Amino acid sequence: MTERSTVRSVTYDLLRTLKLTTVFGNPGSTEQTFLQAFPEDFTYVLALQEAFVIAMADAFAQVTRRPALVNVHSSAGVGNAVGNLVAAYQGNTPLIITSGQQHRELVIGEPYLGNREATTLPKLWVKWSYEPARAEDVSEAFMRAYAEALQPPAGPVYLSIPMDDWKRPLSGFTRVRTVSDRIAPDARRLRLIADRISASRRPALVFGPEVDRACGWDAAVALAEKLRASVYGAPLLDRASFPEDRSLFRGPLGMSVKTISDRLAGHDLVVVIGAEAFRYYPYVPGDYLPDGTELLQITGNPGVAAAARVGDSLLGDPATAIELLLDVVAEGSARTAPEPMARPRELPQTPSSPLTPPEVYAALSRVRPPDAVIVNESTSTMAQQVEWLPTVRTGSFFATASGGIGWATPAAVGVALGDRERGVERPVVGLIGDGSFQYSVQAIWTAARHNLPVVYVVMRNQEYSILKSFAVLEETPGVPGLDLPGLDIASVARGFGCRAVDVETTGDLEREFKAALTAGTTTVIVVPTQPQKAML
Repeated sequence: MTERSTVRSVTYDLLRTLKLTTVFGNPGSTEQTFLQAFPEDFTYVLALQEAFVIAMADAFAQVTRRPALVNVHSSAGVGNAVGNLVAAYQGNTPLIITSGQQHRELVIGEPYLGNREATTLPKLWVKWSYEPARAEDVSEAFMRAYAEALQPPAGPVYLSIPMDDWKRPLSGFTRVRTVSDRIAPDARRLRLIADRISASRRPALVFGPEVDRACGWDAAVALAEKLRASVYGAPLLDRASFPEDRSLFRGPLGMSVKTISDRLAGHDLVVVIGAEAFRYYPYVPGDYLPDGTELLQITGNPGVAAAARVGDSLLGDPATAIELLLDVVAEGSARTAPEPMARPRELPQTPSSPLTPPEVYAALSRVRPPDAVIVNESTSTMAQQVEWLPTVRTGSFFATASGGIGWATPAAVGVALGDRERGVERPVVGLIGDGSFQYSVQAIWTAARHNLPVVYVVMRNQEYSILKSFAVLEETPGVPGLDLPGLDIASVARGFGCRAVDVETTGDLEREFKAALTAGTTTVIVVPTQPQKAML
């Protein structure tokens, strides 16, 4: 054992082996013993608050398709991070989240910055939560954390590490392991499902986020075309898994029990692949399925299968299941081709001031590069995005998997960093509502510091439009705090080092968007818009 062989040096060697050399964090005093003499072959991505740390790492892991390493500060930092940790958990993103615990000798006395019952705080929103019993177990805890994060259903894990553990002597750790990240579906049950699909007169396919995460985009297209089936977007999706410009695509399924049931009327069989059945919100009562309609579900997540309110489920990797189905389902050329999604694309006869959301999306549709990736958190205008800016490529649409806001602004940073990591150049466009932007505006500092070519288009309607739409639906007038006057977003963006402009017309928007694509840095374009009633 050499003088330099410590828990810290051995763990960094393990992290290199596991290709976990990018650390997303916001350092605190209890983490400095881990971060000291930070290795030159590692990259530290600083975010200005722990919630943004998680969202950046979440998107980075989704784009690179491997776990990401996160370091936050004791219990306070974990508390800050929990909001976006919910999104990572719901989105099955493999993250290894670490935080520093106080010195082992002090912990029994409840010291300042001690993380009391450290493993309990994040437990609901991680797959595994652990604090090593001995310093000598730290490296092995990372190995298990890596395995836990990757194995299906993938998701975040948490390690609390006492700050004095890193300097303890350790001769080495050589038990590096690999684990499977996919589970094949049961062959007999898959065959039964294939027979039911083949016998269907008018099937509907609902592809959810698990499909795109599992690299199943092309197989999903092939299955839909072979079956000649209608395809719907899963409710409240955080990844798109089917090209939304294809004639088989019928549009979003809806969100409420009644809306979804009404939308599926006329289908004798609904096959939900890679999604919940269904992700409901808000509550509008109705039948879970129309009369005469049956439901099948294929998911890699046992919890999602167990929680389904209707239908028969099959556990297995969605992409693998689709590929297997392609070989055994009957070809559906005799079925009547479905009507494609209606795209009225109606615009005011004369330009509006402020612009309507459709005018904004129409302008963006004229200048969006075909390979652009969209990160959306304009929650009241997502229907307009599908109408005007359909997702047409795998891995090119991201949204939060939770019901909170404040994820997309830092997530766009994570997408751009992930693209840079894998040597891919494509524009990253953040479509953000003004309310959502305020939740995580500090994240644009990280984008600017890394010279990331992210273009944020912030729709400034001076209110939480989605909440006003819910207030109408839920008959709750007089809710306070739904207006957002007096925000100078462009000035704030400049203060964080970004290029920022205010625009008033579609011509201005198109010109500034084109300029942003070649600016070589982060741009924030602020567009005053009229409030949009959300389609609930």
